[in-house]
Amino acid sequence: MPPVTQALLLINVGMFCAQYLLNLQALALWPIDRGFLPWQIVTYSVLHADMFQLFFNSLGLWMFGAELERVWGGKRFTQFWLASVVTGAFTQLALSAALGWGNPTVGASGGLFGLLLAFGMMFPNQVIMPLFPPIPMKAKVFVVVFGALALVLGLMARSAHLGGMIGAFLMIQYWRGRPPFGRR
Repeated sequence: MPPVTQALLLINVGMFCAQYLLNLQALALWPIDRGFLPWQIVTYSVLHADMFQLFFNSLGLWMFGAELERVWGGKRFTQFWLASVVTGAFTQLALSAALGWGNPTVGASGGLFGLLLAFGMMFPNQVIMPLFPPIPMKAKVFVVVFGALALVLGLMARSAHLGGMIGAFLMIQYWRGRPPFGRR
């Protein structure tokens, strides 16, 4: 397993265990008017609400992140992960403020959905078998289906998913020198 992917998995598991021993609420992403602190833009991504969320985020990080890190290398992969996590946080903060949400956000879903989008863009015809539904589909179809779910569910609960995909798309466009960024 590539080193950054492995490190992220270990950090997520370690922080999940630490949540039961320590009060880590200051690391969750709180709405601007309810206790927001600047480091939460990144730290929310290493906390998880329950074992279910930790398992599926870890599975996705392993499935999609390991392959992307092998292609991009550790430095670019880390930049990409952070871009997805940070745009996920800003999207969550913006919608929390606009819609009056008051609960904190935790989870690596912004980063994970960024990886999902990147995987679909880089390997669009690779067939994958999701756990739910267990139907083989091309990566590009998988991205559209789960992106649509993120959009619908994000407007009701978690917009970090959608924000992670937006950050991922912008980062890939930047690397490719495409709009909204010019040629480098």
